[in-house]
Amino acid sequence: MQRKKSQDIKLFKFRLLKRQEIWTLTLQGWLIFLITFGISIFFIIAKLYPFLAVNDPIKSADVLVVEGWISDYALKKAVDEFKQGSYSQILTVGVPVDQGFYLAEYNNFAEISAATLHKMGIPKEKLRAIPVPEVTINRTIASARALKQYVKDKNLQIDSINLLTSDAHARRSWLIFKNTLAPTIEVGIIAINPGTYNSHKWWNSSEGVRTVMSEAIAYIYALFISWKM
Repeated sequence: MQRKKSQDIKLFKFRLLKRQEIWTLTLQGWLIFLITFGISIFFIIAKLYPFLAVNDPIKSADVLVVEGWISDYALKKAVDEFKQGSYSQILTVGVPVDQGFYLAEYNNFAEISAATLHKMGIPKEKLRAIPVPEVTINRTIASARALKQYVKDKNLQIDSINLLTSDAHARRSWLIFKNTLAPTIEVGIIAINPGTYNSHKWWNSSEGVRTVMSEAIAYIYALFISWKM
């Protein structure tokens, strides 16, 4: 009887702590870790933004394509680019607006940006707005596909375009538009620096950090997953 009682006590016995051996870094190991960490941080600060905000335009591209959601500051730069280049027209692409749909004169970013560009001096006959169907994810892919379908439906003879977009979004847009329009249309890219924060010191502003880090993650997603969907 006593033996059974002793076994019952052992059965319900438990411990919150236990002793065990673990591996840990040596002084040299910590030194290598800190050096590697420091180099990574330097790379992110110094190299990430230029990588994302890529500029690689095509000389004498046929058409300038503008992502309609970009700021008025960026649209003004699009006007300058159009006047300086040899483009035959500007095509704007954009999804429905997120707010004010029932109040706004224009219900999608393609028409809003086209109207804005006209107000800034681009003749109406040089502008074409390409509305993109409403989507909840992968808006850039939807924009690229809408452009491809528009070119096909209108039987436009376009060999090359320059895509103009906003700063750190450029790398992802370029990837998606190139893959969507290949092999019939060559795509160049123009990234407009933001007017709301210093791109050379993007880490000094919350908007800069949010933009760059979110676009870095989104680019990785687009590179391996989204554009293939």
